[in-house]
Amino acid sequence: MKHFKILYAEDDETLAFLTKDNLEQNNYDVTHCSNGKLSLEAFKEEVFDICILDIMMPKMDGFELATEIRKIDVDVPIIFLSAKTLKEDRIKGLRLGADDYLVKPFSIEELLLKIEIFLKRSQKNNGIKKSVYEIGKYQFDTENFILFNETEKISLTQRESELLKLFVDNKNLVLKRQQILTSLWGDDDYFMGRSLDVFISRLRKILVNEKGISIENLHGIGFRFTM
Repeated sequence: MKHFKILYAEDDETLAFLTKDNLEQNNYDVTHCSNGKLSLEAFKEEVFDICILDIMMPKMDGFELATEIRKIDVDVPIIFLSAKTLKEDRIKGLRLGADDYLVKPFSIEELLLKIEIFLKRSQKNNGIKKSVYEIGKYQFDTENFILFNETEKISLTQRESELLKLFVDNKNLVLKRQQILTSLWGDDDYFMGRSLDVFISRLRKILVNEKGISIENLHGIGFRFTM
């Protein structure tokens, strides 16, 4: 059974301990961060199924954090937990892309119910197969292995297409070399590693003029596809 991963941002140590403990007792895998900056760093390094964010935190508040998260992932569910009770704060949170807003003190039963609802909705949406992605000025057709726009059509090999799809599905996240090789080839031997470098080199040449899009080499670790 999969243990869903939760990013939990909260600077109140006592509340954080109690909430994290309750979530873990309900079989959730919880990463707790005590400020917004640490939370954003964690989100960039791991894939989370849902984010639970306090608003009033040091270094980066919950509103700023949600804004940055939405730049990376438009779909991950976000729930705000806050002592702010004004209607304007609730509206601001929802406009930033949050899925819900619970006012402190909240009941753990209500939070668990909200988490369950949003995870079910997210899993249902993720079950829809997506075959065409937007990458800069291009449309990426994963089924026909092509990048195209109104004036250009670039054919990719099957491996290049599979690699690019893996990058797009994990955009702005670190992918280890071994993880990429195992995903695409089922192995990570030397010759497959050399092939990977060739494919990445070609994708870089294709996307070289796309602003804000890059394949970053993290020495000794792997790659990050920034978009």
